[in-house]
Amino acid sequence: MTENERAAYIFSQSVAALAKIEGMKAENMQRAAVGECMSYSDGDFFRVIEEYGIGHNTVVEYLRK
Repeated sequence: MTENERAAYIFSQSVAALAKIEGMKAENMQRAAVGECMSYSDGDFFRVIEEYGIGHNTVVEYLRK
């Protein structure tokens, strides 16, 4: 895989993670609007970073290959 292909993969993972986070935020907002408890906590949002492999160290190591 070329450097550009690796960068494109990281970008696509970042976009997918952002889409997931936006969905999580929308769910929390919907629940707040009807007076229910939040579905997602801060920890859930931080776990998305690891789930999609876009943490700083992971990305730096991936790009060095």
